[in-house]
Amino acid sequence: MTKIGNSSFFTFIRHHWLTVAFLLGFVTDYLLLNQIDNKFDNFVLFFYFILATVSIIFFYIGVAEKAPVSIVRLFNWLTPISMQYSFGGLLSGMLIFYGRSGDLIVSAPFLLLIIGVILANELIKKRSDRLFYNLIVYFIGTFSYLVLEVPVLIGEMGDLIFVTSGLVSLLVMYLLLRVLALIIPNYLALEKKLIVFTIGCLYVLFNGLYFFNYIPPIPLSLTELSIFQHVERTSVGGYRITKTTDAWKQKVPFISFNFRPIKDQGAFCFARVYAPTSLTTDIVHRWQYKNTIGIWEDYFTYSYNITGDNKLGYRGFTTINNLKAGLWRCSVETTRGQVLGRKTFTVNNFSQPQNLVTVVE
Repeated sequence: MTKIGNSSFFTFIRHHWLTVAFLLGFVTDYLLLNQIDNKFDNFVLFFYFILATVSIIFFYIGVAEKAPVSIVRLFNWLTPISMQYSFGGLLSGMLIFYGRSGDLIVSAPFLLLIIGVILANELIKKRSDRLFYNLIVYFIGTFSYLVLEVPVLIGEMGDLIFVTSGLVSLLVMYLLLRVLALIIPNYLALEKKLIVFTIGCLYVLFNGLYFFNYIPPIPLSLTELSIFQHVERTSVGGYRITKTTDAWKQKVPFISFNFRPIKDQGAFCFARVYAPTSLTTDIVHRWQYKNTIGIWEDYFTYSYNITGDNKLGYRGFTTINNLKAGLWRCSVETTRGQVLGRKTFTVNNFSQPQNLVTVVE
């Protein structure tokens, strides 16, 4: 039985070795990546980017047999593995950081695109299709990486930074294609229109997702968002928080919870936003309630400036009084409307909150 099991295992690995290499990149990221402005994390992502670039070039050298036979054999064996590993590492790194940065529901179109690329890796078998697929995955990974990294390096974020980062990714792709044109001119001549059209469509799609606020507000990430009965700033810079002992229910994703305000008080929206050390920007709290016809109406908005000085995240809160019964939500957004996260809750004014506790953070 053991031999059969081992034989089946190695047969599976042999038939799906590209996907295994791809998934190893995910495992590496899960173990290593922590904060986007961490030097080690930046080195890991940059390593993936360089490895992907070099692997593609050497892979096509092997395909075109433009090297000594022994080198061609090495490239044909090694570069598909290194390329898939770098793709897996780069794309999973994007999922990790982009997933932390925005509300999962709002950011779903962009995150699903990356997941779709990952699934396509297993489905594409034809060699000519895989050559085209590799270039497309490289562009998606490069675009996502530069849009993530440039704001960290510059210390600013916004429309101009995003567009500039995208243009840099197009320049990188153009330079890579120029190099490949020297290696596989016939293939590129046949596929040039399709490659240019697809990359152009992806570029337009990414910008559309950004300007319609479906791309998470990288490099920010929301590390805490809670609705409390009371929050106040202490004299030593901490926060005194009053909440119920069942406040943990707020951590359950995608569902609303019942909120009972203290008499003559309202609700306090407490958020902790992580930003890279060099970055300064404004954060907006948007309070909304659902009206009688089921539409979310703005009730109150307030913005405040955050910096990346606090490694655990910049804390802030807003409050509204005289809450009427019904469905409410507090969203934490950028000034251009990108949603980092939101908390939805149902106000119950018919009874007072029970089991209140006060903590200092």
